[in-house]
Amino acid sequence: MKAARNPAFDHGAALRVPPAHDAANWRKLWMWLGDDGRATDEAGVVEVRTANGPDVARPGDWIVLSVAGVFHVARSAGWA
Repeated sequence: MKAARNPAFDHGAALRVPPAHDAANWRKLWMWLGDDGRATDEAGVVEVRTANGPDVARPGDWIVLSVAGVFHVARSAGWA
């Protein structure tokens, strides 16, 4: 019998981008992102430094911190 392999997907933890009016969860998100997050001119939208360069996350999107320490943005349904 073969031993189970770890999946190739490098996941760690994730936070969902809250609605613009949710101040408590925005404070948590900013603390979690640190220098890798930046506010944009659009309310509720954050720019995240990823391995592929800056990416934008909107309310409902997930910001994933991989085990390797790199952020990724996972889009929620309904956003292009």
